[in-house]
This record gives sequence, structure tokens and C-alpha cells, in this order.
Amino acid sequence: MITASIVTYKHSFDDIKLLVRSIISSPIIILYVIDHSPQDEPSTIEADISSYLASENALIKFIYIKQENKGYSGGHNCAIRDAIRHGATYHLIVNPDVYFDKKVIPAIFSYMEDNPDVGQLMPKVLYATGELQRLCKQIPAPMDLLGRFILPNFFLENRNKHFELADTGYRKIMNVPYLSGCFMFFRLSALQEIGLLDEHFFMYAEDIDITRRMHEKYKTIFYPKVSITHLFNRADRRSAKLLYIHIVNIIKYFNKWGWFHDEKRIFYNQQLLKDIKRL
Repeated sequence: MITASIVTYKHSFDDIKLLVRSIISSPIIILYVIDHSPQDEPSTIEADISSYLASENALIKFIYIKQENKGYSGGHNCAIRDAIRHGATYHLIVNPDVYFDKKVIPAIFSYMEDNPDVGQLMPKVLYATGELQRLCKQIPAPMDLLGRFILPNFFLENRNKHFELADTGYRKIMNVPYLSGCFMFFRLSALQEIGLLDEHFFMYAEDIDITRRMHEKYKTIFYPKVSITHLFNRADRRSAKLLYIHIVNIIKYFNKWGWFHDEKRIFYNQQLLKDIKRL
């Protein structure tokens, strides 16, 4: 059984309609929408999704959860725990600004079934223009993340290309220790073993943390044989509040794993670069 969850905040149904359409055309059995919009603000998203599913004769089970804002990790963990209770074997965490065609979920499900040593998977990610998004990365050093907020782009251009594995061309399957949180397809037995998303990360950096924890025991795979579209809103660059949250959670990440002394970061990055040379 495959389940999926979306965390929304002041989203309308129109904001996620492409994603909902993608999900109901796939083998996903249960769709969770965790709504973190302010409690005192009325929302029609539950009714609108229910109406749309009925109009499409969709067989998917829709579970709507309105809760106080527990952050990205807290919201998805709520869905994951319920998915486990329902007996799900795979769970998709997906951003509201993503959509994909009906071939994607069957393809990645089949790959995971054939490769039980894989705990997490991300397909190729494209902009709406069809341009590649470089979302396969090495485990970051402080400069890789915080440098983007304080240094001009040209200063970091070469470093970013190395960090984002640009030279690979994103053409082959790779075992990558840091995959984007916009689309995380998990084997639930593996996720239960390593622990769910760390709720200390309210928003941002949770994907680095969960991928590297998964990578320690399972393969975390970039699978380029299918692709999704990610509109990539970069809300943190338009909102001072979200920018602050982003920086705070990056600091939390390095406080957890180490700022300059992180032996596992060095080991897994070296292993990744060796593996890439052999591809």
C-alpha cells in the first residue's frame, strides 16, 4: 500500500490541484492533507478536495487533518504514523508545488520492490520550463548553506556546482546522501527503523537530516528514469519571516551534526564521489 501526505498553509485548492490530480491518477491509496493554516481563518480546502475527488470518481481515501502548526516535520509525521497504522508499505512526502504524470509512482514503486536495500528515493526534478533542478547534493558544510545568504552568487558558483554534483549530468542512478524534501518516497519499514522526521526542524533542513540518517543504513537513490515538475516557489527569498526560519533551522542542523568536525559528512561525501567516478 502506498500513501502520500501534503502539508498546507493558507493554500487554496487551486494551489494544489495539479498535485491532487497527479496523486489520484497513481496507485496511491490514501491522501493526507495536513492543514496548518491559522485556526481562526476559515478554509474551504477540505470541501474543495472532497468535491473534486467526487467529480473525478476517485477511489482514493482522503484524510484531512486540521491542526496547530507543528511545522513541516510535525505535519508529515502525523500522516506517517497514521499510514503505518493503516498498514502502508511506502509513503510519499511531497510539496504542494509539485506535479507528475501517471508513470512516476508505478516506476519508483517497482524499483523499490526490486531493491530492498533502498530506503528512500527521489526522481529527476524539473522546473516548469523543463530545465533540470540540481537537487542531488553532498552532505553540506556550513559554507554550502549559509554562504548563500551572505555571499554573491558568482563567488559560490564553482562550489555550488561541486556541491550539487553538476558534473554528473543527472543521467544515471546515484546513491546520494542528501536528497531534496520536495519529493521523498520512503520505505516505511526503513523509516520506522531510523526514526521519523526530526521535529526540532520546524521547516527546512529536515530533508538533509532524514536523508543522511537513512543513508547510514539504506541506499538513498536518485532515480532519473522518471521525472516530476517542481515549481520551486522559494518563499524564503520573498518573506523575512521564512528567511529567518530557514537560517535558524540550518543552525539547528549544524548544532546537531557538527559545524566543522563531522567525520560522517567527510566519509559519505568521499564515498559518493568515488561511486560517481565508477558510474
